[in-house]
Amino acid sequence: MLIIPAIDIKGGRCVRLKQGKMSDETVFSDVPEEMAVRWYASGARRLHLVDLDGAVQGKPINQEVIRRIVRAVPIPIELGGGVREMSVLEAYFELGLQFLILGTVAHKDPEFVHSACRAFPGQIILGIDARNDAVAVEGWTEEIQQTPVELVKQFEKAGLAAIIYTDINRDGMRTGCNVAATRNLARSTDIPVIASGGISEISDVLDILSLAEDGVIGMITGRALYDGSLDLAEAIKACEGR
Repeated sequence: MLIIPAIDIKGGRCVRLKQGKMSDETVFSDVPEEMAVRWYASGARRLHLVDLDGAVQGKPINQEVIRRIVRAVPIPIELGGGVREMSVLEAYFELGLQFLILGTVAHKDPEFVHSACRAFPGQIILGIDARNDAVAVEGWTEEIQQTPVELVKQFEKAGLAAIIYTDINRDGMRTGCNVAATRNLARSTDIPVIASGGISEISDVLDILSLAEDGVIGMITGRALYDGSLDLAEAIKACEGR
């Protein structure tokens, strides 16, 4: 199972938010590519990038920082935030990204997701962010009357590479992953699921490892790595041991 370090970019810097609140940020680095190199040196086999500004504004904002990160490490990188047009997909893939995450656009224009999967087979990930079992869009600023399971059903045959499921209430809060909700989503679909939100210590990693048989293939963690409550090398070793 993959342990995927998160690098969230806001204003060109590496930050972490609490519960997705843009006003509640902690800056961990003014040079995000240095964080990418750090996680790669610790054994990461994939990185998770989020253009936070792009997610809110609906268009790419931090392209130059993303370009530097791609050049800095030789491992696959997935990116979400502001990816809502085919031209943006094309530009990012040309930049060297391996996966792109579609979130808000999946709700507003489902056919775009299907078209993206056809154009870039095996490289499109569906990002589902939820608060109290309601899907949130527009950089987590707007909730819609749809559950994660209901949203996934629209894309069962699209050819998605994976689904990233984030419990917003737990994101950046160091309260542990929402195992029950993640299991429920994974069991509802044949699409591989990546867990996110609240992973803060090795026991949380072990909890998610137990979901492998349900179709969970990885987990994303951010703040815990930055503040030291979770050691990346130790987490990777635990996953390899299982």
